Amino acid sequence: MNTFSFKSVFAASIFLAGTAGCFAQDILVNSLKLNASDKSKENFKFTEVINLGTTSVKSQGSSGTCWSYSTNSFLESEMIRLGKQPVELSQIYSARNVYVEKGVNYVRMHGAITLGDGGALHDVINMYKKYGTVPREVYTGLNYGTDKNKFAEMGALIEGVLTAVVKNPNGELTPNWQKAYAAVIDSYLGKVPDNFTYKGKSYTPQSFAKEVVGINPDEYVEMSSFTNAPYYQKTTMMVPDNWSLDQVYNVKLNDMTDVIDNALKKGYTVAWATDVSEKSFSWKNGVAYVASKKFDDMTAEEKADMFNGPKAEPEITPEMRQAAFDNYTTTDDHGMHIIGLAKDQTGKEYYIVKNSWGETNDYKGFLFVTKNFVKYKTTALLVNKGGIPAEIAKKLGV
Repeated sequence: MNTFSFKSVFAASIFLAGTAGCFAQDILVNSLKLNASDKSKENFKFTEVINLGTTSVKSQGSSGTCWSYSTNSFLESEMIRLGKQPVELSQIYSARNVYVEKGVNYVRMHGAITLGDGGALHDVINMYKKYGTVPREVYTGLNYGTDKNKFAEMGALIEGVLTAVVKNPNGELTPNWQKAYAAVIDSYLGKVPDNFTYKGKSYTPQSFAKEVVGINPDEYVEMSSFTNAPYYQKTTMMVPDNWSLDQVYNVKLNDMTDVIDNALKKGYTVAWATDVSEKSFSWKNGVAYVASKKFDDMTAEEKADMFNGPKAEPEITPEMRQAAFDNYTTTDDHGMHIIGLAKDQTGKEYYIVKNSWGETNDYKGFLFVTKNFVKYKTTALLVNKGGIPAEIAKKLGV
């Protein structure tokens, strides 16, 4: 399927409720299978410059919860940075709490807000602050006989419950709908424990967050870059998965990579939300860049050679980036985790990125992404404010 037709399908699908998150995720992964070259790995010679380390690569399965996997991975790396023994945090605990909160917003908005599995980087921080966190071993979310996430049936039932509530058949909403809605979620994902034991000690989710994980959720800053809002002020992130209508700091185009570079040099990793539905994004080969020619204008030989070694890239401008948002060629479709910096054999710099699609690609779950791709296709970044360059932090007032 070509770039335009896929993006049309995907842009439409992210607006649908219920099972759309699962289907959109599966469509996205399957659409990328042909984005590969035969001899990519032998034609790229990457040298690591910074590798801050992280916990093991996970798979989100058939669920649209990349935002939770990437941001919880980010929090695990924050534990490493703080000198703590990292804990694999429950990605589905964060997601479960988002489902509950999203349902409340959906009803308040009379159904005029996105459902599905999708979310944003800030959702994990917001849920951590309100509900705490738990280890994955305590809450796997696999309460229905599978060994990996498969959320389509749950999504359909969630949609059905909330659709019935919004129709308001009683003429006035009862408080019981929230109990019924939460019961559907818990029947698939499991009931959240009030208390649990970890390494011989009893915790609540809130006490575990405070005593074991030990991060301060108020230290994290989310940002993006748009030309249609004032720089260095907050603006609402206008993407469908921002169901909570959170605001992000609007920074200049080059500020985004300046923030990432500074953060990595100071030992901070970065959670990254982006568009990956590009012909120049190869999950199989573990490489992403901005092609200098439109895919439809390439010869068959150029298409076959897309990932066989470094390629030239166009300059990215703020206008080019904004146009991609406005015409739906940039969509908010994936979240990942930036953990380092590398150079190819020509000296070009790439970010080392951890994904949540398992270890099935050339680099066992990691990718090398050019700075131009990040400038062009980032929808949001989340970073500890300690990683932000002083001059940018001052402009933001953080």
